[in-house]
Amino acid sequence: MRTAARRWWLRLHRWLGLALGLALALVAFTGASMIVLEPLDQRLHPDLFAAAAPDAPAASLDAVRHAVVRRHGPQASITMRPPRTAGDTFRVRVGGPWHGTVYVDPSSATILGQRGEQECVVNFLFELHSALLLGENGKPLLAAIALSYLFLLATGLVLWWPSNWRQAWRMRLDGGATRSLFDLHRVAGSLLGLVIAVSVASGAYMAWKPLSRLVTTVSGDVPVKPPAVAPVPGAAASLQAMAGTAQALFPQAGIGYIQLAPQPSQPVRFRMKLPDDPHPNGLTSVWFHPVTGAVLAVHRWNQLDAGTKANSYIYPLHTGQLGGLAHEALNALSGFTLFGLGVTGSWLWWRRRRGRAWAQVQRPGSAWRRHPG
Repeated sequence: MRTAARRWWLRLHRWLGLALGLALALVAFTGASMIVLEPLDQRLHPDLFAAAAPDAPAASLDAVRHAVVRRHGPQASITMRPPRTAGDTFRVRVGGPWHGTVYVDPSSATILGQRGEQECVVNFLFELHSALLLGENGKPLLAAIALSYLFLLATGLVLWWPSNWRQAWRMRLDGGATRSLFDLHRVAGSLLGLVIAVSVASGAYMAWKPLSRLVTTVSGDVPVKPPAVAPVPGAAASLQAMAGTAQALFPQAGIGYIQLAPQPSQPVRFRMKLPDDPHPNGLTSVWFHPVTGAVLAVHRWNQLDAGTKANSYIYPLHTGQLGGLAHEALNALSGFTLFGLGVTGSWLWWRRRRGRAWAQVQRPGSAWRRHPG
């Protein structure tokens, strides 16, 4: 590459990295840390995550809902996650005046404890990773920061592209800290850059909903929307009866989530995990009237609009669940690598600035040399 062009690419890579690199590094570090800390958190807190009597008959879904409503009131929105494995507890996400997760014993419907959305390390890291602690306002910013990595990757690959491929992966670890970190930054970025790009791009897709709407529009699909609810007076219908209907429609499916809004004008959604759906929580939906319990709509995951259906692959691709333990380990490695790239890139820039400042004051006739004190 010609010297002038290389200098231009280097400036673009450096200043884009300095502007957004540390923010990217923070998001990468929190995401990779959650992969490691979530299973550790569950082992350290069996009082929240382990059922008291794993073999006991399960309480009804209505008993679990009533326990949470008694604690947080009828105006709270509720998302119930039934146990996925033997000995697991109910995890109920609550929204309203209080935001957080309530843990419920599956056999007695007794509340075991609760955590605010930023109350423990794992929850705090999730909020930081998913929205920069800014709620919905942080998601477009997060998506923009994530997509900027693609430009960083492109400029980094241009700078790395070797004229002699024998030197492409060479790392000198005996040339001092600066040289070693430069080689580590260069080789790690080129080796894992595309893996990191997949994780970053999938995160941006999930963070910013207009991207999925764009995919739906480009594909020519019509967005699938929740069904309308005709107002009917009366008490809430039985969740247990709805669950029986949903599982009769999809006998081989498990219940991933149950979403209940406080307003009777919004439907109850059962998300079902079908065997052919790669999404770990399932994207097939059975929608019910909240009062009559009648089925309002059924949306199978592979019949959704293109932008929504893509989440069946993008979500497990981002979390590492698509390829099992090996994929999760690779995602954790790529996250910590991106964190390291941000830190080493900033450190190399600082060393370069300090070296230039030192050379400046050492020049003959400089003010520092004339008046060192």
